[in-house]
Amino acid sequence: MSYFKTAILLAGLTGLFMGVGYLIGGGSGALIALLIAAATNVFAYWNSDRMVLSMYGAHEVDRNSAPDLVHLVAELAGRAGLPMPRVFVMDEAQPNAFATGRNPQNAAVAVTTGLMQQLSREELAGVIAHELAHVKNHDTLLMTVTATIAGAISMLAQFGMFFGGNRNNNGPGVIGSIAMMILAPLGAMLVQMAISRTREYAADDLGARICGQPMWLASALAKIASAAHQVPNMEAERNPATAHMFIINPLSGQGMDNLFTTHPATENRIAALQQLAAQMGAQGGTLSMNSRGNYPRRSPWGRPASRGPWG
Repeated sequence: MSYFKTAILLAGLTGLFMGVGYLIGGGSGALIALLIAAATNVFAYWNSDRMVLSMYGAHEVDRNSAPDLVHLVAELAGRAGLPMPRVFVMDEAQPNAFATGRNPQNAAVAVTTGLMQQLSREELAGVIAHELAHVKNHDTLLMTVTATIAGAISMLAQFGMFFGGNRNNNGPGVIGSIAMMILAPLGAMLVQMAISRTREYAADDLGARICGQPMWLASALAKIASAAHQVPNMEAERNPATAHMFIINPLSGQGMDNLFTTHPATENRIAALQQLAAQMGAQGGTLSMNSRGNYPRRSPWGRPASRGPWG
């Protein structure tokens, strides 16, 4: 049902985009809008992962530079039946993470240094499993498409403020152009929010099943949500259109861009995970333990000279 709902919302976003084009230039404007949407999506399909990783200064790590992290990602990817994604680390104090890539064969998982420092291994496993669920569900491509169409709608609406009419269409007029410039991006943002929220719940559910312990992810979400409001992510503040990619909204909530959030309420997500844990009896599969048969609470993440107890 979530895929059907997502398809309806995506169709609505495309229709809104073409509607703005029609108001600006009639039938030809709608066609041009459709062509622009296609062009931006083709560009995003091939380049979005490199763009966003570069934007956040993410650097790729391997088994030599971050053995514990890469080992954990590899183990969870195997459990999910996915190819091993590329692993990136962002030098960012705010604990957060996202996944990107056009398909599972070209996926990347990026985590912040703050996430590795503040979460236990179990909690980090829950976060990575959530991101791998996005990869498995092909959400990384979907969210890129919605972001590019939403951005193009805003661009077209502003363009229509200055070029709102032709010989076959009188255009929306000055008042109509102002209303379109405000309402069209707002409508696009609301649809984008609805799509993102639908996919977050689905990724929470599948991610919890991948790691086998829903409460690991629930605990991580609570920690990340608390820290996200206290530790600003300046790059995300400068690029709020990318906020939907993170597991928790990275924006501080101080500006108008944060009036609406792209993520479901953390409390609701935790409640859903608690319900799933009850259904599973919290008896799902677990990750491999260290030689002492338990899970240490912290890991020396990213130390190149030594391997942690899970490496």
